[in-house]
Amino acid sequence: MSMKKWTDEELISTRDSLEAWNTRSNSTAGGSKMWLFTAFLGALAISTGFAFIFLDGVTVLSIILMIMGTITCLSWYKSDKRRKDNIAFLEDINKEIKSRKIKDAPKAKDKSGDTKPTESMESEQQDLAATDSSTVNDSPNK
Repeated sequence: MSMKKWTDEELISTRDSLEAWNTRSNSTAGGSKMWLFTAFLGALAISTGFAFIFLDGVTVLSIILMIMGTITCLSWYKSDKRRKDNIAFLEDINKEIKSRKIKDAPKAKDKSGDTKPTESMESEQQDLAATDSSTVNDSPNK
């Protein structure tokens, strides 16, 4: 996916949402360990299913164990792959932002949840208002 055609606002908003996701996923350290434990249980279920087939013959229980273990391992694999892809995409977005030399203006949230521009944005707006008023004052009166 080419980010060359993205606007600066799209890049910054995507980066902010991915950083928020990354912060949430990193803050729950038990979550990643739980996923690894789940993958281990899936592999254990698959191997147990095969062992039951060799020892007892083909039974419904061994087939169900193998199917459930396979589903568990596949879901762990897909979620881990998605996590790695999101982290790589976040790095690509950060590289694109640095290459464009975008001035980062993160928005601060107040207690009500509304987003307010930072002081740099406010000063730019005041400068713009000052230049508008100076052009009005410089015009000759008729």
